[in-house]
Amino acid sequence: MNRDELQEKIITILEDDFEFAHPGLTDNLRDDHGFDSIDAIELLAKIETMLGFQLTRAEKEQAMSIRTINDILDYIEAIQTAHHS
Repeated sequence: MNRDELQEKIITILEDDFEFAHPGLTDNLRDDHGFDSIDAIELLAKIETMLGFQLTRAEKEQAMSIRTINDILDYIEAIQTAHHS
C-alpha cells in the first residue's frame, strides 16, 4: 500500500471507528481529538488487520510516540519496509 492509500484507510478508521470529524494530518490526536491509550491499542489492532500480520512487542512500543496521522503513516511505512526485507 502506498502512502495515499494508507492515509485514506487511516482517516476512514479514525472517522468511522473513533468518530473524528475531519482529522488533519498534523492534528495532535490526544489534545485535539481526545485519543487515549485505549484508543491507541484499538487502532494498533486495526492496523494489524489492515497489514495482515501481527506487530511485535517492540513495534507496538514504537507506536507510543505517535502523536499525529503523519506519525501513524510514517510508522506503518517503516513496519511494512521491515516486514518486506
